[in-house]
Amino acid sequence: MRPQAIAIGLTLLAGLIHTGYAQNTTGTTAPPSPGKKYQARAPRTQTFGAEAFGTSKQTTIRWLGFAGFLVNARGTTFMVDPVLEGFDMPVLIDAPITPKAIPRLDAVLITHSDNDHFSVPTCRDVAAVTSAYHSTRYVDSLMKNENFPSSGHGIGDTFSIGPVKVRLTPADHQWQNAYPGTARRYFKPEDYCGFWIQTPDGTIWAPGDSRLTPGHLSMLVPDAIFFDFSDSEWHFTFEGAVKVANAYPDTPLLLCHWGSVDAPDFTPFNGDPARLAKAIVNPGRIRVLAPGEPFMLKPLTKRK
Repeated sequence: MRPQAIAIGLTLLAGLIHTGYAQNTTGTTAPPSPGKKYQARAPRTQTFGAEAFGTSKQTTIRWLGFAGFLVNARGTTFMVDPVLEGFDMPVLIDAPITPKAIPRLDAVLITHSDNDHFSVPTCRDVAAVTSAYHSTRYVDSLMKNENFPSSGHGIGDTFSIGPVKVRLTPADHQWQNAYPGTARRYFKPEDYCGFWIQTPDGTIWAPGDSRLTPGHLSMLVPDAIFFDFSDSEWHFTFEGAVKVANAYPDTPLLLCHWGSVDAPDFTPFNGDPARLAKAIVNPGRIRVLAPGEPFMLKPLTKRK
């Protein structure tokens, strides 16, 4: 993997990591092949096309696989952490759309530089139809190297995408500093972020990759969470994800960071929705979306 790639657990993945794996479509939580450890898998991909980017009277969210999402907020379109091609580990899903089929994007938002979030191939191939890229100041420096129309922001800063207001939220994910040789620089907390996204139809919280902090449990109540429940020490951990879910007991949880990468021994990618459903309050709000499946954002009627 490139230095930018996730390197935690390299010994577990030494026999898996390389480029050029073909993607394939699978069903949900299929049983493992003989001799292979079980891994939950995403539902079968639902492809979409230009219609997903058109004018609208509502806000529609589509999971793209990995940690990526497409949001169409009444015609304003943006993607968060899209990985639609070029990933350097074996993949379990088909992308719901190819970059060349995307007609337009008002923005791409990137939470951090790991290549399962900042896919340089994807960002390059949508650059011709993308008006702006937004991230932290460090990731902005990488984007400017690619000549993307990018802007860098500090934690707490806000920016607008048409009628959509976005604020960067803190994240704690400096895993590179704990593994000498995986990076050429010292990473700072402000190199990573989440996004608090206010649309005309409600708020979305995309926490990004982060260890659990007290601030994650004291946000305003969002109307949807892009929910990472992987059991990694550099993410919430499973127990931490349960705490986050229970801190916002009515908020729909749009599951991500699971079911996309064939790495059953690698904790950042091997979450199981069935396990999550047994552990949280109000499990009916879990949304096990297929890649490409639409979800309509609505404001909650219950608040803290």
